[in-house]
Amino acid sequence: MSILSLSDWLETPQGQYLLQWESARFDVLVADIFGYNAVQIGLPEHEFLRGNRMPFRFRCARLGEAEVMSNAEALPFATATLDLVLLPHVLEFSPNPHQVLREVERVLVPEGHAIISGFNPLSLWGVRRLLARDDGAFPWRGQYLSVRRTKDWLALLGFETQSGSFGCYAPAVTSGKWLERWRFIDKAGDRWWPIFGGTYIIQGIKRVQGMRLITPNWRDRRAAAKRLSPVAQRGRQVTGGVQKTK
Repeated sequence: MSILSLSDWLETPQGQYLLQWESARFDVLVADIFGYNAVQIGLPEHEFLRGNRMPFRFRCARLGEAEVMSNAEALPFATATLDLVLLPHVLEFSPNPHQVLREVERVLVPEGHAIISGFNPLSLWGVRRLLARDDGAFPWRGQYLSVRRTKDWLALLGFETQSGSFGCYAPAVTSGKWLERWRFIDKAGDRWWPIFGGTYIIQGIKRVQGMRLITPNWRDRRAAAKRLSPVAQRGRQVTGGVQKTK
């Protein structure tokens, strides 16, 4: 099978192994994020927003069957209009990953969410990439970004990042049979070397300095009501059983 794109690679046993883990993680993370508009950038063949309940969910990609065709470095969306942006393996294959994150920050509303998946350079898969640097095949041709570096970039753009999830601890073997034999290492990896999974997913929340939620000040209203309540009685006086008004 000729591997011409990341989508092609995801059809291989290796890709299916990764896709199974990431799809399950995306389902969990997007389920409790609320708002109106959510977009998945890249890999339009796979529906990573399926677990989300926002009324308007769509896919944006340079190629493929996407509702919006665009490069990730120049998103055709107005500023502060999206509540959730998914980036499945976009950064490591972009010529300018920092510009992609700047665009994501621009289009997200305050308190909006960005969820990013990427290949982990500090893993057996990262070693496989170093050994295959010159062959030009997917997914080894990408510029793998560590979780720490991605979090630093997000922090510079004003995001608060959540703890990352790592998965796919098996060696990057191509045979489906050998991948199944190595699946036992996934449970051990989560326990003994959790930061060395072949792939990761991290979540960032766009924070805006100086913003605060404004709610009705019920305490001041109750205090004002108490101050006003005796006023109606202040001008009344009872004399000899007759109520007089001054």
